[in-house]
Amino acid sequence: MFSQTTEYALRATVILAGTPERPLTTAEIAAATKVPAGYLSKVLQSLVKTGLVNAVRGLKGGYHLSRPAEEISVLDVVNAVEPLGRIHQCPLGLPEHTHLCPLHQQIDDAIATIEQQLASKSLAEMIDPTRANLPLCMNAPTSTLPPGATE
Repeated sequence: MFSQTTEYALRATVILAGTPERPLTTAEIAAATKVPAGYLSKVLQSLVKTGLVNAVRGLKGGYHLSRPAEEISVLDVVNAVEPLGRIHQCPLGLPEHTHLCPLHQQIDDAIATIEQQLASKSLAEMIDPTRANLPLCMNAPTSTLPPGATE
């Protein structure tokens, strides 16, 4: 559903959200997100242009979120890179279609639902503090004890 660029932007902003205490370099973000550094640089530039991320030059420079992670929704990141395409008029360009047909209305309704869901979640909600040292999308370690056993 999302392009690779959008996926990379989401990964990068989640990593930045999890490290608000200092800017991260492109190399650090690339290593944490498994995104090629060259591609990541372009993604980060686009996030800087839209104002979601700030770039700090110099020896202790890097990237950080422009606002607290609680104030940035997942939809903000998606819209900064490649907004979801809503359907506002007949995709066939037929002048007699003054309203969306049932098919295109259904598709637009589905996109609206996705937008609402993404808008309802902040980047802060994408961080699990109990997993601070784990890479993105990696499951937290589970106990090796059998079910029902206690330590």
